[in-house]
Amino acid sequence: MRNLFFYGTLRHLPLLEIVMDAPTSALDLQRAELPDHAVFSVAEGPFPMICAEQGAQADGVILRNVSQAQIDRLDFYEGSFAYDLHQVTMADGQTAEVYFPQPGQWTAQDPWSLEAWEADWAEMSCHAAREVMGYMGTRDRDAVAAMFPMIRARAASKVRAAQSLHGEGTLEGRIDVTARQRAYAHFFALDDYRLRHERFDGSLSEEMARAVFIATDAAILLPYDPIRDRVLLVEQMRMGPLARGDRACWQLEPIAGHVDPGETPIDAARREAQEEAGLTLGAVEAVAQVYASPGNSTEFYYIFCGLADLPDNVTGLGGLSTEHEDIRSHLLSFDALMTLVEGMGAANAPLVLAAFWLARNRDRLRGTA
Repeated sequence: MRNLFFYGTLRHLPLLEIVMDAPTSALDLQRAELPDHAVFSVAEGPFPMICAEQGAQADGVILRNVSQAQIDRLDFYEGSFAYDLHQVTMADGQTAEVYFPQPGQWTAQDPWSLEAWEADWAEMSCHAAREVMGYMGTRDRDAVAAMFPMIRARAASKVRAAQSLHGEGTLEGRIDVTARQRAYAHFFALDDYRLRHERFDGSLSEEMARAVFIATDAAILLPYDPIRDRVLLVEQMRMGPLARGDRACWQLEPIAGHVDPGETPIDAARREAQEEAGLTLGAVEAVAQVYASPGNSTEFYYIFCGLADLPDNVTGLGGLSTEHEDIRSHLLSFDALMTLVEGMGAANAPLVLAAFWLARNRDRLRGTA
């Protein structure tokens, strides 16, 4: 049996319970201090790192009498962040082991605060930990580490889902999930379910098999210049039409991108406008908050219309090479946009929705420009 000292996020008991797969009431925990060490925020992510620092003191808790099976779970979780165990001597003289980051892996910033982290990141981190620990026994920790940006993005989507604005007047019925298995996970994920749900007559349905595509939330933006009365669209190759066998694999779309953890959807829309088209937006108005296809996907859209200056020379090529983006932008007059949409020339649902929203709000936007 071994003793482990936790200085960071594992001091948040709900997260510790997920990682350990045990209630904290069953764990031997006590407060402790590690001398000549300090805890700092990591620049690359919402988690801390510990560093040797003469005269400082790191506060935390000791988990005593840790079994090898528990160590295995902790190693799998902490290893995803490139942390490894090293032995230390605590302020009271007892020895323990601490997860230190691998040298040069992370960049230390300001002193880390558990309270601030709990307020901003604890809920998302618990969702992410459930997915991480679900891969134990099927993937190694390096494979999980490579997936972690998307794991965190999926977790952030769950946090936003608990704050959804829709649903008024619909059934809040019982759903019994009898089995759930992750069939695939990398950039996206696919889950197989077996479930029963409450029917409108009050009875419970028979058990059924379903599958759902697990995606992240996206911010989608239609830039509109109310002075010149035109919009900017982007064009890029899309996998959906390719896999369907569509003759047109390059699609005209609004600007779009994932909402990053810790980012609001409107901030994501502004960021994507800059990354994909070099645009700095003025006022941004909400168009809709909608599922792409609620029957088979978690993908959720925050759709906006953003006011922008769109001169003739604003078009060109854009996108981030790190994300393999190859994007060409186009200017369309409002009339050309509506001709495209009404003539079934646009196959992108958010574009169609945003175009009809603009048709309804165009006079107001032009009148206040």
